[in-house]
This record gives sequence, C-alpha cells and structure tokens, in this order.
Amino acid sequence: MSQQLSRRLALTLAILKPDIVAHPNVVLDIRRKILESGFYFISSKQVKLKSEEAKLFYAEHKGKFFQNRLVSFMSSGPIWAHILCANDAVLKWRKMLGHTKVLKTIYSEPESIRGKYGLTDTRNCAHGSDSAETAQREISFFFPEFNQQQWYDEEHFYFQQGLVEFDSIQCQHLSSNLNKTNYR
Repeated sequence: MSQQLSRRLALTLAILKPDIVAHPNVVLDIRRKILESGFYFISSKQVKLKSEEAKLFYAEHKGKFFQNRLVSFMSSGPIWAHILCANDAVLKWRKMLGHTKVLKTIYSEPESIRGKYGLTDTRNCAHGSDSAETAQREISFFFPEFNQQQWYDEEHFYFQQGLVEFDSIQCQHLSSNLNKTNYR
C-alpha cells in the first residue's frame, strides 16, 4: 500500500474570531493561506455564540483572570468555524496561527496569522485545537451534525487521493464520491 494511502489525514477545528470576521477581506486572505498550505475545508459555518455557549466552549479556562474577557469577546459578534483536514492538521494549523501571545508573535513570527492580524492576547484573531482529542471535542461542539467516523469511513479516501474540488460559495471541499451519504 502506498504511503499516501496508509497515512490517515487528521481533522482540526479552526475558528476565525469576531475581530477578523468584521473584515471580510482578511477572512478571504486567511482562507487563501489555508488553501495554499494544503488544507482541505471539510465543513464551514458562521456562528454567533451566546455568552453561555462561549462559557461552555471555554470551560477549561473557568476561574482564570481572562475568562470573562474571552467569553465577552467571543460572543461579541459572528465567528467562522471550519473543520480543516491535512496531514498533522492540528500541528500544522497551530504553526500557521503562531503563538497566542500576540506581542511576542508580532516579532518572532510576523508572517503567522496572529503575527499579521492579532491585536491582543484575547483578540488574537483565530483559534486552533491543541490536540487530536481536543479537535474531536471542539468539532462536535460546533458541528454536532458531523459524524467524524462516518466521514473517515466514506470520504477520507477521496481526500487522501485529492479527488475533491473546492466550492468557494460553501467554503468546503467536495469529494467525487458518487455514493456518498449525508454524514452531516
């Protein structure tokens, strides 16, 4: 079996935060960079989180000094949530993002997404899952209709082989699987 077929592609969650979504040209620039880096967009949706939903998503930060500020920011406007797919997707996306400490990133990784567009540690423009386990949980939070195992069973092969096309209207790659069922 070829190495390309034997290597399982990984999924991760990417969020473009309210400060970026307020600037559609920046959203398009970031998406272009994502595509040029070899990621596939599996699913995308724009969401407006309620404060309680943002608290639930960031529950791991409960009691930390920045949690209220983060929850307020994340519920202040619409966000874009994307399921991304690539080899080593979690690590690759986090490398593209740059460090969460924006001031440090501006100097150490100026071409990273946060280095280029981040404003503060809270308004750092984007989110990325920090592990495969976290990605699975976070994808389920934003895309409860998405069945990850079914996607791997029915669609993964087509993405491994590059048998997909990008639909810029849906911001999603679609496979050439003619027998696909609705896994979402």
